[in-house]
Amino acid sequence: QVQLVESGGGSVQAGRSLRLSCVRSPPFSDRCMGWFRQAPGKEREGVAAIYPAYGHTYYADSVKGRFTISLDKGTNTLYLQMNSLQPDDTAMYYCATGGGGCPPTLAYFHPAHWGQGTQVTVST
Repeated sequence: QVQLVESGGGSVQAGRSLRLSCVRSPPFSDRCMGWFRQAPGKEREGVAAIYPAYGHTYYADSVKGRFTISLDKGTNTLYLQMNSLQPDDTAMYYCATGGGGCPPTLAYFHPAHWGQGTQVTVST
């Protein structure tokens, strides 16, 4: 049974940074790992993904250049470094995993396992 536990959310002002963490058990495998978010009244969207075997990364256009996804195989932790946060980034953020390798676009990433989510709120 895959377990994903997120942490690191919070409330910040626009322009500031946050780093989200997600501890995976069992350890990373050849399954795509990613971050999704869902704002009130909006559909869930993929934010970033990474293929642990090779480190290939994928980003939504809305976060390119601001967010960085990474992982630490020693601690089985997935990260999302979020810089230059904007109010539009306000959402519940979820860690997820599934499938095999990551698809070429996040729209085709349909994870089988999800964390409980961590709230990110960005104010002006």
